[in-house]
Amino acid sequence: MGDGSMNIRTAQMADLKALAAVEAACFPAAEAAGEEDFASRLQVYPNHFWLLEAEDEGIVSFVNGMATNEETIRDEMFADAALHQEDGAWQAIFGVNTLPDYRRRGLAARLLRAAEQDARLSGRRGCILTCKAALLPWYESLGYRNRGVSGSVHGGAVWYDMTLEF
Repeated sequence: MGDGSMNIRTAQMADLKALAAVEAACFPAAEAAGEEDFASRLQVYPNHFWLLEAEDEGIVSFVNGMATNEETIRDEMFADAALHQEDGAWQAIFGVNTLPDYRRRGLAARLLRAAEQDARLSGRRGCILTCKAALLPWYESLGYRNRGVSGSVHGGAVWYDMTLEF
């Protein structure tokens, strides 16, 4: 199957179980958002989920996060969907998930570009995310700037604040 048979769309509540399953396959349990987290997010900002579906496979990759006026991600944002600000200056990216069998095909970058394009069209200043040290070079190759160790201690890990300013 070629990647040409994949399409990007936003989320709906019917995607809940599939999103939680992909997240669980991509992140350690301490860091993964669960069904309850995704249900809250889908109720408040379903249009801030970018899903990539493979023909006959369902969701194989997705990106999600809230809009905010804050320049960095706080741990409270992961748990409290009510912190979403639809007119926020920044598009936060909470998770970049791709099932292991679909990695190294450019899918995550494609989804990030879709999220960035939507953020631009919404008049935002840019995108923000946190990542682990091993992913710094990858995000930097996509134009994100490392702003140093994050205040986030999500899942007990060390994270770095990354910013893509338009």
